[in-house]
This record gives sequence, C-alpha cells and structure tokens, in this order.
Amino acid sequence: MTKINLHTHSTFCDGKNTPEEMVLSAIEKGFSVLGFSGHSIYPFSSDWHIPSNDHEAYVKTIRSLAEKYEDKIKILCGFECDYFPPLSIPEKTHFGELKPDYLIGAVHYVSTQDFQTTVDDSTENVKKGLEKLYHGDGKKMVQAYFQAQREMLEKGSFEIWAHPDLVRKRNGLLHFFDENESWYKEELKSTVKIAAKTDVIAEINTGAIARGAMDDVYPSAYFLSLLHEAGIPVCINSDCHNAPDLDCAFDRAVEIAKKAGYTELVYPLAGSFNI
Repeated sequence: MTKINLHTHSTFCDGKNTPEEMVLSAIEKGFSVLGFSGHSIYPFSSDWHIPSNDHEAYVKTIRSLAEKYEDKIKILCGFECDYFPPLSIPEKTHFGELKPDYLIGAVHYVSTQDFQTTVDDSTENVKKGLEKLYHGDGKKMVQAYFQAQREMLEKGSFEIWAHPDLVRKRNGLLHFFDENESWYKEELKSTVKIAAKTDVIAEINTGAIARGAMDDVYPSAYFLSLLHEAGIPVCINSDCHNAPDLDCAFDRAVEIAKKAGYTELVYPLAGSFNI
C-alpha cells in the first residue's frame, strides 16, 4: 500500500517532535506523502493550538522541508482547524496568505452559553466537563457533539473530516453513553446525511490506538458502514503526535476499511489508491 499520512502534529502545537524529525521518520518508514496539520484556530490560539504569531513560521518551515526533501518524499502543509464558533470555522479563506494545501475540519469542543469543554482530554477532565455542562447527562453531551459536527460540515470548507466520533475516546472508562442505543445511531445517521452532501473525505484515524486511549479506530465499525453506504470516501491517518507512531495500526485500519466495503482510499492532492 502507498503510505500517506496527512494528519501530523509537531512541536509547533502539541506534537512531541520537530517537523524535520517527523519528515525523517516518514522517510525511514517508507512514506511517499507526509502532510502536516498543526492545530489551529487562526487568528486565535490556545495552549495546544499553534500560537497565532507562529503561523507564518510554521508554513515557512514546512515549505522549506518540502524543498529540502523533495527527492525523497512529498510534503504538504495544512492545518487541523477547529470548529469553535464564532471564533473558528474550518474555511480556507480565513487563512489568507498562508494558503494551506488542505484543511482538516475537527470538532474537539462542546459548549453552552456559559461554558465550554473538550471531549479530547484526560478522563478526569472529560468527566468534569460533563458534570459542569450537562450535569452528568451523557446523552446531552453526545448530541451537542454531533450537532457541532453537522454544523461544521454545513458551514465549513475543508477536505478531510477528522476523527468523526471522537466523543467515544473516554467512554470506555466513563460509560456516559451506549453506542447501541437507537438515539445514538440516529445521531450518526443524521450526521452522515449532512456529510453526504459535501465533498469531504472522512478519515479512519488510528490516534487513539497509538496513545492508548482506546483499542479501536475512529470511526466505529457501524459508523464506517454508514459512511460507505452513503458513498463518502475515506483515507487513513495516524493523527501522529510522536514520530514512531506515524504508521501506527495502518494495516489494521486497512482491514477495517475493507470489512466496511471500501476498496480504495482517497487523499486530497495525492489521489486514490486501491486497498
């Protein structure tokens, strides 16, 4: 299989390795394409997003590495842009002269009028957020999460849809919802209907496996089957924060994609590949 990863983080945000260390690891592992996707809510920032003043340096660094290693690997420069209205919506025009090659649209946050929290945090902090925002009502948190996903798909303009059911990340320990309940399946179906009206590529994300948060990919097997039935293309990304994990569980992800009925992977700027 042609090895491609377009969901890669570095020390510009919350990654453990410099961009060049990531590139060297990708070359060693036999990747043909590596795309960087630093966390961004440009022109704003937070503790784990690229600082607002560092966006130009980030782009310059990635473009420089693309030239330096062009005979060994194709390097792309993108952002994982959070849907965090009204501050941030994944939309290329918002990045102006930075001109990213592609965007990954992501929902990490749920919010009420008075407070916001992230579903992508430690088990303890996810539990605190659940209690503070929804008084422990997991159904309400999950519904808010998928409502944000649908809004992002409708309002944004991006190529890759990040970890579509990230809200599952800490459910294995907190048990705040049941994936087999009819209301949950309806949330997935409603979200797939919106996604099917776009040109988005859903990613099969192995990041939870690499970081030991969950022994499964995003999206779940059932969610992935719905995506396939709706004709939504998929790619495989590691959501890499640590260079050794660049190709974590890729073989497993391929088998999961095949079981759902997929026969090819699709990547922006890199094309389609049979699996």
